[in-house]
Amino acid sequence: MEQCHNHMNIRPLVYHLAEAGNWPSIQRDGLFSICALLERAGISGSNRAVIEREHRPKRTILSNGLVIRDQKPMPPAALERCLVGLTSTQWYHLLNSKVFFWLDIERLNRQRRACGEFPQVVLKIATDRLLNRYAAQAAVTPINTGNARRRPALRGAATFVPYSVWTDTAWLSEAQALRTRPRPPRHPPVELTIADSVPDMMDFVVSVKNLAPGELLSQ
Repeated sequence: MEQCHNHMNIRPLVYHLAEAGNWPSIQRDGLFSICALLERAGISGSNRAVIEREHRPKRTILSNGLVIRDQKPMPPAALERCLVGLTSTQWYHLLNSKVFFWLDIERLNRQRRACGEFPQVVLKIATDRLLNRYAAQAAVTPINTGNARRRPALRGAATFVPYSVWTDTAWLSEAQALRTRPRPPRHPPVELTIADSVPDMMDFVVSVKNLAPGELLSQ
């Protein structure tokens, strides 16, 4: 049963960048977090722990052919300078438990540039329809949680502000937990995340764009 929420304070469209090779699986089964993908692929024990809880310096291809992205912009040494209340291992696991969506095309294109020569697919998604079904599993972040280079912002579990909390008190819970100055309420979310998986992803997709190597998404 879908509930009606007021999503006026979040952008009407969000974007997901996927490896082109993963697109048939997404069409058939939906979007899954790294943790959920490993579960579905039957990967366990130390093999799973390496992917789920350690830094991935390069992209990984699972036995079922699905591609998992690298984590080059967040090596452990960089993370340790900015994490609050979590180890780098815990941070990797936290990120790997979520499905990520960009709210800004320019940020999506930065990720696309980092994918180099590998073709990509962009899913353009109706935010209100997604949140009508997944608001309880949704969180927003004020930063790019996958980048810890240059001057990284402090981050921890509270960086993922539950969507219902954010609509009520904006970024206050993040500031209280991290002991930082509260961000202004108008500070826009950078990422929208859904915990675990969105198996019915295709219900929310407005359009799909194939990006050739080097091609960016136009406004």
